[in-house]
Amino acid sequence: MENLHFFGAALGLGMIVIGAALGIGRFASAAAEGIARQPSAAAQITAAVNLPLFLLEGVAILAEVFVLLIVLLK
Repeated sequence: MENLHFFGAALGLGMIVIGAALGIGRFASAAAEGIARQPSAAAQITAAVNLPLFLLEGVAILAEVFVLLIVLLK
């Protein structure tokens, strides 16, 4: 019972990865669809999608670091 926080951390890490993957997948899907509809606007679409993708990935990495810190400091 005393090591239950490890299970919680593992569950949290899994949820973080799944959430980030779903978000990145939606962004990439929308970008690919937009480029397929307007091939001439590919550069603008790619540029507009890059920042949210980087921010989403950064949030996921920070969340993973926080979960690991909670486990290591417990």
